[in-house]
Amino acid sequence: MKSLTINAQTTKGLLNIYVTAGYPEIDSLPKILKTLDAERVEMAEVGFPYSDPLADGSVIQKSSAKALENGITVDLIFDQLQGLDLSMDLVGMGYFNTILSYGLEDFCKRCAAVGIKALILPDLPFDIYIGEYKAIFEAYGLSMIFMVCPQTSDVRIRQMDEQGGLFLYAVSSASTTGQNKSMEQSKAYFERLRSMDLQSPVMIGFNIKSSEDFSFVSSYVQGGIIGSAFINSLKDTEDIAIASQQFIRSIR
Repeated sequence: MKSLTINAQTTKGLLNIYVTAGYPEIDSLPKILKTLDAERVEMAEVGFPYSDPLADGSVIQKSSAKALENGITVDLIFDQLQGLDLSMDLVGMGYFNTILSYGLEDFCKRCAAVGIKALILPDLPFDIYIGEYKAIFEAYGLSMIFMVCPQTSDVRIRQMDEQGGLFLYAVSSASTTGQNKSMEQSKAYFERLRSMDLQSPVMIGFNIKSSEDFSFVSSYVQGGIIGSAFINSLKDTEDIAIASQQFIRSIR
C-alpha cells in the first residue's frame, strides 16, 4: 500500500470517506474500498461498529447496528482488509472500549499488518492518550487523529497539532454526524483554523453532504470527511460498487 503525502501548506481537496465495516452486507467492505480507490479517493475511514457510538448520528448508528446484526467482528474486519492492494490511506475509526476488549497490542499489530496508519477514537481523552497509550500506538506505526470543534481553545488545538498525526479532524459544529446544518454557519470557525497556520493538515467532517459543501470546506482546509451521506447512498442499493462510484462522482 502506498502512503499518501499530505502537506498542510499546499494540499487541497482531499476526500476522506467513512465506511461502516459490515454494512450493508457483512462482506461489503472490500468491494466498497476497491471502488473508492478506483475513483481516486485519497483516504477511507474504516468504521469498527460499536453498540454505543456516542459521536455518531442516527444514520451511522443504524449502519453499525445492522453490521453487528450481520455478524461483523473485529477479526473479520481485519481479515477483509488483509491483502487489499490500495493506493489510498486507511484510517480506523472506532471506540476505545472495542480496542481494550480485543486487546490493545493485538489490535495495534493487526492494524499495522493491514495498512491502517492512524486511528480516530472519540472516547479516548487527549491527555490520557498522551500519558498512557501514545508510546504503544506509535510502536506499531499508528498515529492518533484528534478531533477539535468550534469550542476547542487555540491552546488545545496547538497541543494536538504538535503531536503530528495524519491530520486534525475538525468537527464542523457541536453535534453528532449527519445533522442538517449548513457549512456556512461555521465560516468563522473555519477561518480561525486557517489563520492558525497549523503544522498538521486539517480535514473537516460532520454534515458534509454535497459537492458544494465539500468545495466550501476545501477552500479553508485540506479537505473534507463524508460519512452519513455516503452511508445513505448505499441504502437499498442492488450494486454497492455502482452506488459508491456514483456518490463519489456527485461530490467531485
